[in-house]
Amino acid sequence: MDNFVFKKKFGQNFISDKNLLSAIAGDAKIEKNDNVLEIGAGAGSLTQELSLRAKKVVSFEIDKDLRETLLGLNLPNVEFVFEDFMKTSAEEVERKFGGEKLKVVANLPYYITTPIIFKLLEECKNLQSLTIMVQKEVAERVCATAGGKDYGILSVMVAFYGNAKITRNISRQMFFPQPNVDSALLHIEIENAHQNIDNEKFLKFIKTCFSMRRKTLLNNLSCSYSKEKLKDLLGEETLKRRAETFSLYEFLELFEKLKNV
Repeated sequence: MDNFVFKKKFGQNFISDKNLLSAIAGDAKIEKNDNVLEIGAGAGSLTQELSLRAKKVVSFEIDKDLRETLLGLNLPNVEFVFEDFMKTSAEEVERKFGGEKLKVVANLPYYITTPIIFKLLEECKNLQSLTIMVQKEVAERVCATAGGKDYGILSVMVAFYGNAKITRNISRQMFFPQPNVDSALLHIEIENAHQNIDNEKFLKFIKTCFSMRRKTLLNNLSCSYSKEKLKDLLGEETLKRRAETFSLYEFLELFEKLKNV
């Protein structure tokens, strides 16, 4: 790794602190019978920690220049995949685990954090949990509650799939090269409490509700429904509120009332 050239386009920021690596695996609750999907192997420091604890690890790494380094680690229960995770179907990923449950652990590049979170939540049917290193501001948005300034589409949709919490804040000084922002470790336990709801339609509905943050629910929804029908089904007091004031369960009630309109 001495001559390795870090690539800004891949958002490469590696961790080497052994105590932190152990803490990440601990927060992810990795046990000996677990299957782990890692996204972004980097130099393999976290991969090694995961391999000591898990039954099997499948680790994606987009940078093929790291192939020699990673394969040289000789980790018997780790399969490295040198491809872009975002271009790999969830079905293909899950086949690598034989259809068994899996946990995701990842130090995600900041520039693609949200798309990866949505891909995992929406497409992975065997997902148990996500433990991901993200920009601190993103973690705060994920965990935000109704009425807060950080509350939005990401907050609602993560809550739709499970329970999220920040397990630890991590200084930018723990990474090399050092990024410009601090990070946080985010743990999302998947609950699958709303399997009877079409997640694609619900996401579209939430995006419509938040389409203009400063506007009322009536203004945002009237692009998809008639104002008369909205007032009849939801009531004027509800429609005067902004999307950021509604909890997940209130959104679910609204969605249920409008789904056949």
